[in-house]
Amino acid sequence: MLNFDFYNPTHILFGKGRIADLNKVIPENAKVLLLYGGGSIKQNGVFDEVIAALGTRSVTEFTGIEPNPSYETLMQAVEVIKNGQIDFLLAVGGGSVIDGTKFIAAAALFEGGDPWAILEKRGSNITKALPFGSVLTLPATGSEMNAGAVVTRKSIKAKMAFSSPHCYPKFSVLDPTKTYTLPVRQIGNGAVDAFVHVMEQYMTYPVNSPVQDRFAEGLLKTLIEEGPKALKNPEDYDVRANLMWCATMALNGLISVGVPQDWATHMIGHELTALHGIDHAQTLAIVLPSMLRVRKESKRAKLLQYAERIWDLRDGDEDTRIETAISRTQDFFEQMSVKTRLSDYALKASNIDPIVAALETHRMVALGEKRDVTLDISRQVLELSL
Repeated sequence: MLNFDFYNPTHILFGKGRIADLNKVIPENAKVLLLYGGGSIKQNGVFDEVIAALGTRSVTEFTGIEPNPSYETLMQAVEVIKNGQIDFLLAVGGGSVIDGTKFIAAAALFEGGDPWAILEKRGSNITKALPFGSVLTLPATGSEMNAGAVVTRKSIKAKMAFSSPHCYPKFSVLDPTKTYTLPVRQIGNGAVDAFVHVMEQYMTYPVNSPVQDRFAEGLLKTLIEEGPKALKNPEDYDVRANLMWCATMALNGLISVGVPQDWATHMIGHELTALHGIDHAQTLAIVLPSMLRVRKESKRAKLLQYAERIWDLRDGDEDTRIETAISRTQDFFEQMSVKTRLSDYALKASNIDPIVAALETHRMVALGEKRDVTLDISRQVLELSL
């Protein structure tokens, strides 16, 4: 096992009716900026519950944070904060709203010039951020319990990530009943997103870390078992609770400590979203199977472990077990109604060069746990994904 630090200060309030407890975790005299997306929270009752819980606190609303939060929109929220002397942020929504709020929290107090520098420096130049919490309505990204975020700058078609210990939510409210009304597309995307988050921390090479491996495998098995149930019975509380907690545990830092990590699939996926507007989880479903096939040799030991422990594949030669495990992974994504080919999204071979060029522009030229995913490897992955 590798050396590691582990720190996660986020207070989780999990279960039915926990929105009411916002009154206990936000300072009584706070001037709150309530941030959300397209307004679905006003249709499903979440908004009313949040407002009731905030009581007499000063509340300003900021709406319109996109599914891939844009720098342009988020900077408008920064201006609202500066003009209104806001001192606490509350994100209500999915990972995009929470990601956007992390950037807003840091940008509002940023003293290094243009806040886009936060993305250019991957968050290493963040020295402070406004306190914020979240009410999660779409489990997928794990943003409710980590310090990372991804922001898109539409004007230059760049989607970039950052992370800072100053950007952990103070708390996150996770009420599974608030996910009942999600459309099939978002349920499927959420399960796939969480699955690939686990894979990027698990599917590397062995470092004698059985605790992390077993945690990761438990999450993968749970997602495989519970994901299809959520599509069939969207108001099954236990199923939705298990999926919600899986998505949180998939990226709260626990399974990543002491092990190598590989985020190559995500980096290529970011470019697909920035250039073509494909949902984040859809990009992951496209890239991961081909990424595993192209890099089969460097991941052989873990792929065999994955084949045995997740898919119960013990017989036959190694290559057959590996290919079957990858195919079953791809089948699971399809079962969750998430397509797995570039051609499913009307992309062709002619679209590959601009994607590779974008990776080079954004310095994504040596990816993976061994930094051996070159631009040529990325190209192979994309070509195989057609």
